[in-house]
Amino acid sequence: MKTKQKTYLRALGMGTVAGMRAMTAPALLSHLLVKSPAGELNFSRLRYLQLPKVALGLKIAAGAEIAGDKLPNVPDRTILPELLTRVASGALVGATLAMANKQNTLTGAVIGGAAAAASSYLFCFLRKKLVSTTDLPDYSFAVLEDALALAGGYQIAKG
Repeated sequence: MKTKQKTYLRALGMGTVAGMRAMTAPALLSHLLVKSPAGELNFSRLRYLQLPKVALGLKIAAGAEIAGDKLPNVPDRTILPELLTRVASGALVGATLAMANKQNTLTGAVIGGAAAAASSYLFCFLRKKLVSTTDLPDYSFAVLEDALALAGGYQIAKG
């Protein structure tokens, strides 16, 4: 597969993760960029994602988001502030992946942001549907979604 296609598929995948868990996608990407920095980012505005303190902060934020998602009065991810956060997160990881791989940053941002928007609605719908059609509590599907976002996101971010 060509580098361009692979890069944009990764942007799509990480955008999808951002739609599931807004902070997980940048936390995973930053974690991997600290371990293996991308030279293309060194003199860009996105270089901060390669800093260990930023990666740690994003991991803490991702952990707080995962824990907070289990609370009973958490708003739907499709309300405007929540959705915009997820779209921004998807755009950030998409742009970062594109820049790190010498591809068009705007295209990466659009792909990541659009994937985040779509997956926000998709996973919200799926989770509600599963809760309404089974005897299992929402919490069980939230944990399953966490596992999918973390494991899938890590593999996608690794490339």
